[in-house]
Amino acid sequence: MNLALSDEQVLLREAARGALSRFKTLEAAREALDGKGDALPDLWQTAKEAGWPGLLIDEEHGGAGLDAFDAMLVLGECGRVLASIPLLGHLVATAILNDAPAGAPLLGDLASGERRAAYLAVKPPDDLIEEWTADARVSSRREPAPSGGRGAPGEQVRVSGEFAFVPDAPGADLLVGVALLDGEPTGVVIEAGSDGVEVEGVMRYDATRSLAHVSLKDAPATVLDAPQSSLEAAWHLAQALLAAESIGSVETALDVSVAYAKERHTFGRAIGSYQAVKHSLTEVLRQLDNGRSLLYYAGWARRGGPDEFALAASAARSVAGRALDQGARTMISVHGGIGATWEHDAPLFFRRAQLTRRLLGGTSGATDRVAGELLTAAAAA
Repeated sequence: MNLALSDEQVLLREAARGALSRFKTLEAAREALDGKGDALPDLWQTAKEAGWPGLLIDEEHGGAGLDAFDAMLVLGECGRVLASIPLLGHLVATAILNDAPAGAPLLGDLASGERRAAYLAVKPPDDLIEEWTADARVSSRREPAPSGGRGAPGEQVRVSGEFAFVPDAPGADLLVGVALLDGEPTGVVIEAGSDGVEVEGVMRYDATRSLAHVSLKDAPATVLDAPQSSLEAAWHLAQALLAAESIGSVETALDVSVAYAKERHTFGRAIGSYQAVKHSLTEVLRQLDNGRSLLYYAGWARRGGPDEFALAASAARSVAGRALDQGARTMISVHGGIGATWEHDAPLFFRRAQLTRRLLGGTSGATDRVAGELLTAAAAA
């Protein structure tokens, strides 16, 4: 496999970096935490102009026809500047719809960004939990996946269930996920404004991350004919995209910390010359490189090795989550007193790290998945 970026991918990454550089996202994040609800810039128009909503939608439906690897490049740039842009949920939702012929009529408006979707994340079975489950509002326990009666593709059924901390659900037009219809995991799409749908916006730690609790009570849902493999891959795609965001944030945390370690002097020496500082920065670099390698593996595996995608995406999420936590803590410690103050950006990255490690099954859940996949492979061998 060739994991070197093509000229087109380099251009995509640089264009994303340039587009986001026009906005003072970090300053806006600080103001939003101070209670200024309108401080965050509306970046969806920028995403529409760049074609990001259609990254994972086939060209015949108006999308770019690209793959997870390309989407990760864009999400990485979003993570670098903590951009509050609702792509995580939208991209995973469109990946499901793109694999479902019944979802084709919806793809045109989603590819152009005229409508926005969010992913109702349901975790596929693993060696620890044999059922499809969703995140709970409290504790690490898992909620059962939503359920309803069986229906043919394109028909409407009634679905009930609970989802906690759904990324990008506030303001979404469509909610796409998995429901157990007569016990069978089936893709469904729900109009967010339908009767029986409640979207309750919440904010935890990080003002740049749009979240909501979603309740479905006999909500009308259209049945999708996406294969079960696509529904399972959607969960792992979400893990990979979240890992890409984290890796982008680690890059910024490390760059800022190294620059400060070079310019800050004590006792006539740059603090970066002291072992305690240089070793901590080197450890962040090690984790960053490890996470980036696994991310590239996940980007290849979605199409190049589908049987390996669960392992690759979970490994990337596990390492990237720990790298972001380490990078944010190191960013604070290297900057000393100023790094812990409200005037510095370091606490914003720390907040992003603490929220990210808890979303979509959590970093620990991804680590458990890696262990399970490896133990299963070892037993088979």
